[in-house]
Amino acid sequence: MTAKVAKLTLTERMQRIRNRDTKPELLVRRMLHRMGFRYRLHNSKLPGNPDVVLARHHKAILVHGCFWHRHDCVDGRKLPRSRPDYWGPKLERNRQRDIVSAARLEAMGWKVLIIWECEARDRSRLQDTLSHFLSDNAIS
Repeated sequence: MTAKVAKLTLTERMQRIRNRDTKPELLVRRMLHRMGFRYRLHNSKLPGNPDVVLARHHKAILVHGCFWHRHDCVDGRKLPRSRPDYWGPKLERNRQRDIVSAARLEAMGWKVLIIWECEARDRSRLQDTLSHFLSDNAIS
């Protein structure tokens, strides 16, 4: 399997990356379900197409990949060595679009939580973050 992947071009590898049902997103969804919350996925009527929407609570969760959304971690600071003049502005546009989408959601009265791929790896911390966000007295 790895030999086959190694033969793919950069473009082909990038095309295989999904924007839905990623491992961090599935982890968040499973955890929410175990906590007893029910939700909708990828509501295209809301700005930014949030990954998880808890309409009853008026809360939206965005699960961001560190590389694609430019998190300030090791993975988020990486830049492909080929065509950095293309990738730099492209990834910066993603980051700017995320800021605008979150602001628009908040302006519509939604509470927004952004979960980064690297943060989702620590399951106990993720559960604490979700519990606090979804509690009735959560401000953010």
